[in-house]
Amino acid sequence: MKMNKEVVDERRKKVMSKIQIQGKVNVEDLAKELHVSPLTIRRDLQYWEEQGAVERYYGGARLIQSFVDNDEITDNNEPYKHAIAKYAAQYVEDGDTIFINTSSTALLVLKYIRNKRVTVITNNGKAIFMEHDPLVSIVLSGGELRIPKESMVGDFALNNLNRVTADKSFLGCSGFDVHSGMSTAILQEVSINETMINRCKGSIFILADSTKVANVHQFIVSDINSFNYLITDKRATDDQMVEFEDYGIKTVRLDPVYNYND
Repeated sequence: MKMNKEVVDERRKKVMSKIQIQGKVNVEDLAKELHVSPLTIRRDLQYWEEQGAVERYYGGARLIQSFVDNDEITDNNEPYKHAIAKYAAQYVEDGDTIFINTSSTALLVLKYIRNKRVTVITNNGKAIFMEHDPLVSIVLSGGELRIPKESMVGDFALNNLNRVTADKSFLGCSGFDVHSGMSTAILQEVSINETMINRCKGSIFILADSTKVANVHQFIVSDINSFNYLITDKRATDDQMVEFEDYGIKTVRLDPVYNYND
């Protein structure tokens, strides 16, 4: 039974990956490509429809744009994400307990925390696979695992996070704007991010490459006054930074990092 579930989960990830790349899929074509029946593909598409990710139509399905999280798109932003994460890790102090959300940029902070005893509380299921210093302890929030992002959401996750007080929060986002604050493309992650803000007694860092800056997504997490730092890359403009600084946010713009092992 476990093996069957793993096979189904893996196939559904492939289906979603195909939809995200192409924008839409044809049932018959996808069935041939994955060597399964059209009925199986229709069931997979029904699953993703129930997750709010796709809209089915006769013979296929299309991606619902509100489901797209640009934090997960693999592109040439990787060197900038590493630069942001590496810089952010400097703010982590020995003995800290920190929150990290499901952002791929925020998750990279784990890689750059060195020679410090730190407890990381996260709802990011990918954290267990991330390279990290042995002095860093990773605690998963638990909760309903949301594929393909592998985020942990729901009441179970929220109840556990509400039992923690963190020294700092490192949060990625889908959008960060002076008028709307932090926003996300994933409805279920709004309450998780709110909790990581409310249960933090110290500084709250937004880690966002320039594609997220001055961008607004469908679901607002918190207004601009909740945040202390914006760490982004050099492609963000002077005018954008001045706007954030006028609200009291400390801003940093970074050059890309190409050597990820330093």
